[in-house]
Amino acid sequence: MRKLLPKYRLFILIGFLSFLLFPIVQKKFVLFDIEPLSGAIVAPVQPKFSLENWFKGDFQKNTESYLNESFGCRSLFIRTHNQLAFSLFKKAKANGVIIGKNNYLYEENYFKAYNGWDFVGEKAIQSRLEKIKYLQDTLQKLDKTLLLVFAAGKGSFYPEYFPKDYAVKPKATNYKTYLSKCKKMHINHIDFNAYFMKHKHTSKYPLYPKYGIHWSIYGMGIAADSIIHYIEQKRNITMPHIYWKKVVIEDAKDTDYDIGYGMNLLHKLTDNPMAYPVFQFENDSTKIKPRSLFISDSFYWGMFNFGISNVFTDNQFWFYNEEVYPDSYQKPLKTKEVAIKQCIQNKDVIVLMATEATLPKFGWGAIERLYDAFKK
Repeated sequence: MRKLLPKYRLFILIGFLSFLLFPIVQKKFVLFDIEPLSGAIVAPVQPKFSLENWFKGDFQKNTESYLNESFGCRSLFIRTHNQLAFSLFKKAKANGVIIGKNNYLYEENYFKAYNGWDFVGEKAIQSRLEKIKYLQDTLQKLDKTLLLVFAAGKGSFYPEYFPKDYAVKPKATNYKTYLSKCKKMHINHIDFNAYFMKHKHTSKYPLYPKYGIHWSIYGMGIAADSIIHYIEQKRNITMPHIYWKKVVIEDAKDTDYDIGYGMNLLHKLTDNPMAYPVFQFENDSTKIKPRSLFISDSFYWGMFNFGISNVFTDNQFWFYNEEVYPDSYQKPLKTKEVAIKQCIQNKDVIVLMATEATLPKFGWGAIERLYDAFKK
């Protein structure tokens, strides 16, 4: 028996050394395909050696950082760590993500918005809406339509799954204050938050996903159709419409699973089947396609990507009032480089859209810039 012990020790030692050396071998020869991490991952760049960097200590520091972020199997180890934290302790190893009851995933900003923890105050909202009202009336005289769109928020839609620390009595909120004042000031707006809540239990398919941050792709399709009809009514025109050829039921994917992807787990969470409409756009040359500008947070990306531009002419998307799309696909274009008054004069419809979590900075500076341009 004692003679066998050294053999076992040898096997254990070889196994342990193999485990330690495997990431180096994997990095060099890529023996197995390992799924990369999801999210805003910046690929590490190997630092270049120079005597100056060596004596400053920068080369050693940057090399350590590079090796730490680029060794073989790194994504596998991170996913294993994240899976253990999620499965055993209900902890999310993703920035700003909170796990609610029944494993509903949220971003923390939605708790702040629903509970009123990010409330900017009535005066600030009143001041911003007065500028919007002035712009609406001014643009209307130029035969242009200004529209505010309040996208649905996950906090308002699923408060019943809030974890204990966030389940408190809501205070004054940006969303409720904006909505109340918009009605009093007769500002053009669509309230999808209220619409989604009204149809939460009667909708044929889920309007909000369990593992996503945005409204469901099905819900987004409903919102896009509603925006088109609202513009038709306001401008007294007939636009091309969106048709649904069919609806496919699948496990959550794309934006319906965007928080899930960001969690970087070993196994996909699959208990949340969602509806995926197959969109088709009406092709009728007799119908009017207004020129449009959407200034929005990420809630417009879904509409923009599935092709809502087909019902508009020269449809532009100013993402957080920072980047101009589709122009930035070819060459980066910042909104500050655009002559804003001239841009608006070449549009028929201007839409400002935000969900409740991004309302504290609604417009992201575009409202004030527009107001200054037209007031002068």
